[in-house]
Amino acid sequence: MSRPKLTFDLPTDHLRITRWDDPVLDAVGHDPRSAYVERFWLSLLGPSTTFLVRRIASDLDAHPDGFDLPLEETANALGLGIRGGMSGPFYRALARTGQFHITRPNGAGALAARTRLQTLTRHQVDRLPPMLRHEHAEWMASTQATPSAEERRTRARRLALSLLQLGEPSDAAEVQLHRWKFHPAMAHEALRWAEARLQGADPARTPAPAAAPVPPPRQPRRVYDPAGDAA
Repeated sequence: MSRPKLTFDLPTDHLRITRWDDPVLDAVGHDPRSAYVERFWLSLLGPSTTFLVRRIASDLDAHPDGFDLPLEETANALGLGIRGGMSGPFYRALARTGQFHITRPNGAGALAARTRLQTLTRHQVDRLPPMLRHEHAEWMASTQATPSAEERRTRARRLALSLLQLGEPSDAAEVQLHRWKFHPAMAHEALRWAEARLQGADPARTPAPAAAPVPPPRQPRRVYDPAGDAA
């Protein structure tokens, strides 16, 4: 297998890193720091690229609008250095992020990077060692089992956010969540959360809809009692 090569020219000291937004993958993908990536993607990416992708994801969390990645400092922090120049291990790791569509050129001296990785394709699973192929099959089977209420709520929220980011009207997004078999109450809550997220509000602080007023207790009807009137 040939070594991956960079498909663009690098600046000498730093790269500008920005977020590669993908609403669908952002909703259902795997965080680069997750157990899934460590267990299964690691075999394909190799340790150097996996640690690089994790570092980029952490820096994008801290700097959502983008940041400058110092190349020599990052290479040293990963224990790679910049020995070997453009053919060295650090630049090969950087090239592999593009080979697996985790990054892409985004102008001169800049890359856009994903913050979520997809579930492995069947072709990628076939490249895993036998033990990991078996574990991946077990993982897939477990995810298809009945999820917990919290897992369904998290998934509903992510899907609602993705639908709104794709331009779906709120009512259409809620109907789509119903089609995906989410309970109407959960779909409505997920949509409210997504709307608050897009508006920049803290969903946890968004007030819940006012509850319907509770009617006062009914007064018992008086029953005519002749004996009582006579007393």
